[in-house]
Amino acid sequence: MEPNLGTTNLLLGIMAVVSVLEGLLIVGLGVAGFIVYKRVMELVTNLEARHVMPAMVRVNAILDDVQGVTSTVREETERVDQAIHSTMDRLDDTADRMRSNVRAKTSRLIGVIRGVRTVIETLLHHGQDRRHQPSET
Repeated sequence: MEPNLGTTNLLLGIMAVVSVLEGLLIVGLGVAGFIVYKRVMELVTNLEARHVMPAMVRVNAILDDVQGVTSTVREETERVDQAIHSTMDRLDDTADRMRSNVRAKTSRLIGVIRGVRTVIETLLHHGQDRRHQPSET
């Protein structure tokens, strides 16, 4: 068998051309991918500049307003809480004073009533003792 180098060289040439074409295809895909990436990044940057940034500015403004309202509510809550506590303290003091005044005034009245009751009981008790004693006539 005689070596036929013509066929081998032809096949090697075809393989070399295919390899070069594959290389060019890979380079072309890389360039196309870079172009697509560049366009997508431009689109994202454009969308961010047009829509996201204004929305973020509005959201930040809303958050600032919410923070201000929260601060005001917190301050007012503390103020109302202090007012309620001071009012409750004053009510407790007033109730204590009223209680002591009522006790002082009613203790005199109760003392008088007890004295009258004691006098009445003593008179009734002495009156019963006279009825049960035999008469000395």
